[in-house]
Amino acid sequence: MKFVKTLGGLAFGVCVLLSPRSAGFLSAQAPTAREGQVTFSKDVAPIFQRSCQNCHRPGSIAPMSLMTYEDARPWARSIRRRIAAREMPPWYIEKNVGIQEFKDDISLSDADIATITVWIDGGLLKGNPADMPPPRKFDDLEQWRIGKPDLVVRVPQDWTIPAEGPDAWIESIAPTGLTEDRYVKAMQTRPGPGTLKVIHHVTTTMRQQGGDAAEEQFLSEYSLGKNAEFMPEGSGILLKAGSMIKFQVHYHSYGEEVVDTRAGLGFVFYPKGVVPKYVEVRRSVGNPVHGNINGIDVPANDANVRIDGYTRLDKPTRVVAFQAHMHARGKRMCMEAILPNMDVETLSCTKYDFNWNLTYTYADDVAPLLPAGTLLHIIGWHDNSAGNRLNRDPRNWVGWGARTVDDMSFAWVAMVSLDQADFDRMVAERKAKHTN
Repeated sequence: MKFVKTLGGLAFGVCVLLSPRSAGFLSAQAPTAREGQVTFSKDVAPIFQRSCQNCHRPGSIAPMSLMTYEDARPWARSIRRRIAAREMPPWYIEKNVGIQEFKDDISLSDADIATITVWIDGGLLKGNPADMPPPRKFDDLEQWRIGKPDLVVRVPQDWTIPAEGPDAWIESIAPTGLTEDRYVKAMQTRPGPGTLKVIHHVTTTMRQQGGDAAEEQFLSEYSLGKNAEFMPEGSGILLKAGSMIKFQVHYHSYGEEVVDTRAGLGFVFYPKGVVPKYVEVRRSVGNPVHGNINGIDVPANDANVRIDGYTRLDKPTRVVAFQAHMHARGKRMCMEAILPNMDVETLSCTKYDFNWNLTYTYADDVAPLLPAGTLLHIIGWHDNSAGNRLNRDPRNWVGWGARTVDDMSFAWVAMVSLDQADFDRMVAERKAKHTN
């Protein structure tokens, strides 16, 4: 049963750009367009609206705006350089392998990249202002998009971000206060008021007691461009009585002191007593650390260290989402499915950038359906060389640990366990759809 698509082609984009030092070659007068030529108003502005402006707009985290022709034009050489490097927007799924259909995909197509390149090389034509699309309306990122939450758990302390200083990753734990088990129907991680410029992302992880050991699973994340989390009808996440929420907040200074008065994670629950048919879990997959055995072994001055980990699926499973988890030396990760008949399917590969924690949620009709006994194989590559700009000291061996200077290599994978009858039905429906 192989229903995983493998498609070719590369599609990365342009969003965060660096310095306008090279912009002096641009004149103040916009060139005049002729019929059939690529212009900003008609061709480029719609691309920027879809894939760039969520970050590149006044008041957001990007260093410059791409809202108008006058905003974008001085950055043309930087834009072209980023396109050549295929670095932006922050969507790093490799486009020549594995599943290619995701929810909330902000990447640029080959055609988008070609359009921007032709615009730059063709003289940066402004075009007819009447061709400009209506200005994009943005959601208020400080408002709840899940409706009024039934429960909000907040970071337990304020944090002051100085006007200047290195990036900081702050972890803290807060109790949910729940005295009974509840099932989550929707959730959203939201930044504190007035912190959009200094918060890069906030991740939330659930810790709860299960049997003789503490369970931990990734829940939700705030970062620009990410939506609230809504469970499919009939699915929910179990939040147990006495559970705790671990927050990790990535701060970066932005020229003025800001006090973060606490990000929060909001939940909307199913009614009391309602148990959804499918329980979604978000678990670490392919973690090579077992007990006291450190499976992370990254030698000094090595630019290409491979680490493998495996997790067995005991039940038929629908995989919902994939998020690589590494630290500063991580550079790439792949997730494979080794099926019980020993066939191997590559589900996803992604470049890794420690500054961006990205979750890739599969489109409903291509989300992997995997039989019981499948091994999920996680392959991580680490760069502990001087060529890694995030590497503080390539002379040091690196092992497992929670500190930024340590490393990890696993994936957070959202999944739903299925009974055999439901699995067989879903596989048959998927097969019929792809053969029609």
